[in-house]
This record gives sequence, C-alpha cells and structure tokens, in this order.
Amino acid sequence: MGTTTIVLADDHPIVRRGLRALLEADGACTVVGEAGDGLEAVRLVEQLRPMVLLVDLSLPTMPGLHVIREVHEKVPATRIIAHTMHADAEHLQAALRNGAVGYVLKNASPTELAEAIRSVVAGRRFLSAPLAVIAVQDFVAGFSPDEDDLHNTLTDREREVLYLAAEGNTNAGIGEKLGISARTVETHRSNLMRKLHLRDLTDLVRYAVRRGLVPPEQPPSR
Repeated sequence: MGTTTIVLADDHPIVRRGLRALLEADGACTVVGEAGDGLEAVRLVEQLRPMVLLVDLSLPTMPGLHVIREVHEKVPATRIIAHTMHADAEHLQAALRNGAVGYVLKNASPTELAEAIRSVVAGRRFLSAPLAVIAVQDFVAGFSPDEDDLHNTLTDREREVLYLAAEGNTNAGIGEKLGISARTVETHRSNLMRKLHLRDLTDLVRYAVRRGLVPPEQPPSR
C-alpha cells in the first residue's frame, strides 16, 4: 500500500512546515501541496487530488468552512479533516455539515493526528476526544431533514444572497458584488426568507450558522 497523499491548508508557514515534518517523519504520508489561503487550497485539491485535505478553519480569501464545502462537492474522494483551535460543538457541527469527516484540535498529540489520518483514509469518521461524545449528539439532534428540504428549494442566486446577507452585507453591497440592483436583491432576499420561514436578519444569520455558511462567531450587522 502506498503512502497517504495530503494537502495542507494553513495560513501560517511555520505551522505548515511543522505539520509536514511531523506527517512525513515515518514515511506513511507525503505532503503533495501546501496552501496559505482558502482559494489556493481548493485549487490545489482540484489539481492534485490528494487522499486527505488537512484544513484550518480560519483562512484568508475563503473561510475553512467554505473550503470544506467546495472540496467536498468538487473532489468528493478527498477526505477532509478540519484542523483547528475551535473546541466547540458549533464549529464541529458546521464542519461536518459541509463535508468534513475528521475534526482534530491543534493541541492534539502527533499520535492523535496520525490516527485521524489513518481513520479517515479507512473510511471512518474521527473526532478529537474532547468533542467526540457531546458534539456528535448535538449534531445528530440538530440535523433536520425538513430544513435540508427547504434549503434545496432555494435557487443558486438566493443561496448567494443568503450567504452575503449573513456575512452582514447590505442589499446595495450584495447588489454590487453580484452585479444586480438592490431592488432585485431585496426580491431574492424576501423569497428566500419566505421559503425558509425566517422572520428577520437574526433568524437568517442563525440559519446560516446552522448550515455552516458562516462561522458561529460571525455577528449579524447591517
């Protein structure tokens, strides 16, 4: 059996250097690419098709949660491990919803990280011990097929407006980003709010957090 190919995505070069040395020490893994931002991470995975993507949740240009979703959709064979300092169930739930199969804290031991990689390559899920019980319970309890059905009724444009609105952009700002008028944005926004049974911006942001579209700490703003 060959070595496990890995792409590392972290915006700190010293962290990537340390991870590469750690992972390649026993010859079981080969780091085939490194990315310092989210867009580069997605590009490298599409190009190199590694067995594993080890990705930080805090990345410039594209948040780690979005990287996870993009890679999961575009290169489903790559197993994704979130490598993060966020030791809470909300971040874990968002990562799992977007397609991660592993979640390893940055203070984990080298042995735990190696075990995580072996587990996901073997087709199993791996979670760092502090989150393994309560976080999975929260994830299962919070999963709603009905909510997924509602989300699937959104058009691509409505999903774009949902994400940008949850980030705190105004209708005018969203229109500028998407190349449409603020009035058209308001129409899309009203439609998606109606489809998802959302009442106000706070509901919209909470929904986006549950879906993993924005980080849990993202505050609503106008």
